[in-house]
Amino acid sequence: MQIGPYTLRNNVFVAPMAGVTDRPFRQLCKELGAGYAVSEMAASNPRLWASEKSTRRIDHAGEMEPKAVQIAGAVPEELADCAKFNVDRGAQIIDINMGCPVKKVCNNWCGSALLQHEDLVARILDAVVAAVDVPVTLKFRTGWNRENKNALRIARLAQDAGIQMLTLHGRTRADGYKGEAEYDTIAAVKAAVSIPVVANGDITTPEKAKFVLDYTKADAVMIGRAAQGRPWICREVDHYLRTGTHLPAPTVAEVRALMNAHLEAHYAFYGEYVGVRTARKHIGWYVRDLPGGEAFRQRMNLLEATADQLAAVDEFFKSQYRYGERLQYRPADPVDEAMAA
Repeated sequence: MQIGPYTLRNNVFVAPMAGVTDRPFRQLCKELGAGYAVSEMAASNPRLWASEKSTRRIDHAGEMEPKAVQIAGAVPEELADCAKFNVDRGAQIIDINMGCPVKKVCNNWCGSALLQHEDLVARILDAVVAAVDVPVTLKFRTGWNRENKNALRIARLAQDAGIQMLTLHGRTRADGYKGEAEYDTIAAVKAAVSIPVVANGDITTPEKAKFVLDYTKADAVMIGRAAQGRPWICREVDHYLRTGTHLPAPTVAEVRALMNAHLEAHYAFYGEYVGVRTARKHIGWYVRDLPGGEAFRQRMNLLEATADQLAAVDEFFKSQYRYGERLQYRPADPVDEAMAA
């Protein structure tokens, strides 16, 4: 898999997710097998570039290459300037967001709201591609709603503008994250263009990844919510695609060490006050399907210090040894919940 001058080690990607794919999480996913990961979206409004949130979102210090930044906005000139700003600060690939369905984004005519205005889409693509000398990619949806699906037209506009890769989430903006992803549209887009196409939406298991690749003929898959709390899904999918066999579940010892390292990196990135609070969602995802996980999550959310949080998480994973050498993902038994409490 190639994006411009960058040869990716596999075709299993991690989706950009606001509040999730920060630098520590992207780096972790890459270490655990992801061939590619994109940053949270950076706002194109220059008044926001110096904000603490924006500064973190474009921080790629020490991250494995290629370093990709997603940008979001609705004004071609601002998006072009934002692309240049990020390239000057180390971005090696620029991804344009036309896929986010969140209301506060779409209400500003950003994200998937842009799909209603194909002339504006074309001007944005042209402006960003012309502004930078790195590959530019596009993430988008199948249309604004089921009655107005224009993914084929958008894909052709993108290819004509010089976009070097397309990632298509198989839902419309109106769908949000409901219902099932429509892989027929992804297959049609792949057949209509010559640039790489990445399939996104409902890819939750190695088997589903293979099905989607076979069905759509896409060049890669992009995993979103399924990677939350289980970043090793990237290596599981990659292994299955290469061999047709499953990796065993990770060991308790591995995940215990991984969790400690992730939290340490997270605290270093965000600091004490923000770090302990933003780590809660990650911890919740890690433990949600483990015995005693829900009871632990409720207690952990009351902790206010990073040291206390780190110690509690480590103790929780030590408790998982009672169920075996490897993690036992299953619906939590009420007895397990009581023991954990």
